[in-house]
Amino acid sequence: MADNVLKNIGIFGHAGSGKTTISDALLYRCGANTRFGKVSDKTSVFDTDPEEQERGFSLSLAVATFEHKNNLINLIDTPGYSDFIGDAYSGLEAVDCAVLVIDASAGVEAGTERLLSEIEKKKKPMVVFINKLKKENTDYYKLIDAIGESTKRSVVPLTIPIGSANQFKGVVDVLKNKAYGQDDKEEKVPDELKDMVDKYQEKIIEAAADVDEELMNKYVEGEKIELSDCLESLKKGIMDCKVSLCLAGEALDLIGIAGLIDVIIDFLPEANLFPPIEIDGKKIERKDDAPFLGYVFKTMVEPHLGEICYLRVLSGRVKTGTVVKNTTKSVDEKVNQILLLKGKEKKETNQLSAGMIGGLVKLKDTHTSDTLSSQSDLVLPPIQFPAPSISMAVVPKAKGDEEKISNGLTRLRDEDPTFAFNYDPEIKQLIISGIGELHLDVILARLKRKYGVSVDLVKPRIKYRETFTKKVEAQGKYKKQTGGHGQYGDCWLRVEPLPRGSGYEFVNEIVGGAIPSRFIPSVEKGVKESLEQGFIAGYPVTDIKVTVFDGSYHSVDSSDIAFKIAASMAMKTNAQKGNMVLLEPINEVEVYVPEAFMGDVIGDLNSRRGKIMGMEAIGKIQLIKALVPEGEMYKYSTSLRSMTQGRGYFNMKFHHYEEVPREITQKIIEQSKKEKQE
Repeated sequence: MADNVLKNIGIFGHAGSGKTTISDALLYRCGANTRFGKVSDKTSVFDTDPEEQERGFSLSLAVATFEHKNNLINLIDTPGYSDFIGDAYSGLEAVDCAVLVIDASAGVEAGTERLLSEIEKKKKPMVVFINKLKKENTDYYKLIDAIGESTKRSVVPLTIPIGSANQFKGVVDVLKNKAYGQDDKEEKVPDELKDMVDKYQEKIIEAAADVDEELMNKYVEGEKIELSDCLESLKKGIMDCKVSLCLAGEALDLIGIAGLIDVIIDFLPEANLFPPIEIDGKKIERKDDAPFLGYVFKTMVEPHLGEICYLRVLSGRVKTGTVVKNTTKSVDEKVNQILLLKGKEKKETNQLSAGMIGGLVKLKDTHTSDTLSSQSDLVLPPIQFPAPSISMAVVPKAKGDEEKISNGLTRLRDEDPTFAFNYDPEIKQLIISGIGELHLDVILARLKRKYGVSVDLVKPRIKYRETFTKKVEAQGKYKKQTGGHGQYGDCWLRVEPLPRGSGYEFVNEIVGGAIPSRFIPSVEKGVKESLEQGFIAGYPVTDIKVTVFDGSYHSVDSSDIAFKIAASMAMKTNAQKGNMVLLEPINEVEVYVPEAFMGDVIGDLNSRRGKIMGMEAIGKIQLIKALVPEGEMYKYSTSLRSMTQGRGYFNMKFHHYEEVPREITQKIIEQSKKEKQE
């Protein structure tokens, strides 16, 4: 293993493009699996989770380490559904090179654009594999142009298809000038494709000349350039993210897989060729004899092993029995067990060297995005995961399960940083948040299977607010005589509306000791308590300024409690005069959809009382920006999926509060009263 060339490859693409099938085909073709594992018959090396097998698609990234032709390959298969995009981001952090898979019939989809944008941002060398060419309505050459429009790299076809749709039966390797059919068996190049082969050989020469000055001079001067002269320049172009090779295929029939293996072996750069890692001005060499530096890009919990941290070693070596520092959390961790991973299959090893990927078992306090190092001052930045965009409330099916639920959700959050949960005391609900409804469904299926607890999902209560729309003032006077000491508190309060988002302000304008300063905190306390309880529907009051400007006191009978009660009485009177209204949270929503679905999506957002704020094109995808009331966005991801055939996705975050339309206010008040009675 020590003499092997090390390559870290990730498979990325929109849902349903065939990534896992390609990953399984690569293992089979490289002799790392004795049979061609398939998602459809639940024999995939990568989709081994019960939820994945039940649903028939990937939910988490999976790693397979194997050898082929003196290459040690770490292959990472990633999910394509936007709900599980977090694992694609994790995978991208771990690998050096990306294979972007595109469904030939669907073209460049929203998920493709999103992943391509991340690949570009991370400056990863990339190969494109156009899969499913047996489907109807496929056009390989149009797709190459579309990919070219989505990336600044020169997209160079290395294979061209023989036939199309149900007549697709193989590919021609442009470099080798050879044809390969089903199971990648060598065949004769069809006569009708010979001109096409010449054309694309010329494109390879052009792409190589673009990145190599010497070749460019030869090209301009009309000198003959052999394809063999272009190979090193192509490699350099790929490494520098200036060139992307493009391959055609049908993974289920093992067409084009041999070509992909050749590209991985012959063209994609090995781990040690990448520039040093820079942290705070320090350069860390990617060598075995450098100090150890590793990065945890994924955490998994397995029934018999417990927590496994998927680690990419960036420099140096890590050995069993050694103590390393988790520099993110400033704790020491002992490395007890190291695993090489191949789906469910795990093989113990005593060390991982620079560039390697493996699993560390049962570390005490290490999770995704943590840095492990032999030097205490090296900390790598965390992975920038997309924020959760939908929330649901959780209700236990059985009483007394609260602690089990909390423990289970904590473990699931450690595995999946795009999932979050918290108990919200304001609405008295346990809220779980994720990327979409499918994401939350899977979380709860895992909660039941792994931790034995079942819950129901209910609509989260909306955090409405109340406010004043008019400046008012009122007196609150509390006087009680009960023999001996009485109670006396008297204050005048002015309430003024403030701009949205201002919160609450309390001002003391008492002059001449009308109310002694020692009682002012009690006045404010009375104001605050009444604002928390609300006046219209029991929601907190916000965006107001409350001023205490006059009052009176009794030298014997005045007390803190009397002034607190007086203040709440003044606020109640003010509320009756202040034209109070309800405010609702408005969310900023960004929807990414193929152009064909724009009309439906905009119509739907309008029907949800949304305000369209703008649109922009990102490649072939349209980004629609809107402001929509939170109460109207319940189960939006399901609607979006059905409207866009699963090709749209969205982000959502709180933006501001806005007045609720009058016709809706009454319904909210009635609902609030009903909840209080329950």
